[in-house]
Amino acid sequence: MAPQEVSAARFSAQLRSHALQTRIMELILEQGLDVGDALPTEAELSGTLGVGRNTVRESLKVLQALGVIEIRHGFGTFVAPNNFHALADGLAFRGRLSLRHRGEEAMELVDVRQALESGLIGSAMDRMTAAQQEDLQHALEAMEVAAGKGEPLFAHDAEFHRRLFAPLRNDLLMNLMDVFWKVYRQIHLELGPAPVDLLQQVRDHREIYEAVAAGNKPLASERLQRHFDGIRGKLRAVAAR
Repeated sequence: MAPQEVSAARFSAQLRSHALQTRIMELILEQGLDVGDALPTEAELSGTLGVGRNTVRESLKVLQALGVIEIRHGFGTFVAPNNFHALADGLAFRGRLSLRHRGEEAMELVDVRQALESGLIGSAMDRMTAAQQEDLQHALEAMEVAAGKGEPLFAHDAEFHRRLFAPLRNDLLMNLMDVFWKVYRQIHLELGPAPVDLLQQVRDHREIYEAVAAGNKPLASERLQRHFDGIRGKLRAVAAR
């Protein structure tokens, strides 16, 4: 078989595999299955879908990797609980890989994160309790202490943003923020040692906190948008290499 024929056949097989995975997900919805419910057996799926058991098994493995189902050996296959790890790992990989080229996908992650945070801050402020605002203040104070000691602020920065949006109770948002931090750390590794203005980082976060504490939604949104200027500069430095 010629190389072009092999490539076409492989592409066709991928399309059929993807179609089968989609059909299994549709079947889960059609049968009204929910998190923790058991799927039909491989033999039942094979008969329903009109494909071999090995083909079904391979599709189930892919769906497990995607976090749609979980396979419990000896017990069966079940609808998986919410799990964004696969999505987060995939996005982080693509962002890191793009740093070898022009960093476009990493920059897109920053764009999405900026739009999400600046757009959702008003809703987070509406739902923020006094206790949650106090938690946010504690995260800021911990960052200030670390900066005074000259310690890296990655963990404190991430915690500040997690507490900022905790009132929304949005797992997808939290996982996307984790993706951003994975890529952000890799950018620093790619760039190598460089001076970091820890006190400026703290000032940026204090300004965000003060806008939130004052209940000033437009100002909080504006300051969150400016917060991403630094990471954009680092991405441009990677792209310029």
